[in-house]
Amino acid sequence: MTVATEPAGRYRDRITLRGLRVRGRHGVLSAERELGQEFVVDAVLWLDMTDAARDDDVTRTVHYGELAEELAAIVAGPPVNLIETLAHRLVDTCLRPSRVVRAEVTVHKPAAPIPLVFGDVAVTVARDRSELGEGAVTAW
Repeated sequence: MTVATEPAGRYRDRITLRGLRVRGRHGVLSAERELGQEFVVDAVLWLDMTDAARDDDVTRTVHYGELAEELAAIVAGPPVNLIETLAHRLVDTCLRPSRVVRAEVTVHKPAAPIPLVFGDVAVTVARDRSELGEGAVTAW
């Protein structure tokens, strides 16, 4: 099991969304694009939630329901060849809110076309806001 690491600094608060299941058509093989398959997404966002907790105000944090809908729309949207590409698009979306200082996304492809018995295939991408250049967080 992969454990998300804590970023440097004072941001120890995090929002975790695990097991978001969405049908998508990502993959290199034409059958994957035609038939589609289920993808599972885990996301962890680091941010300071002090103001949100103090004011009991959802607008001062990241609304995880809205985040789930945004991530699901990307997975269900236009196909890409690699889950690496998909994971990068998802982590960029997680970093859109300026209050998020770090995000980690894992994309699981449990029905990957591998002719062997396996439990899971997953790609994890982690990014700190400080690693991004100006304008690097894009809308997909």
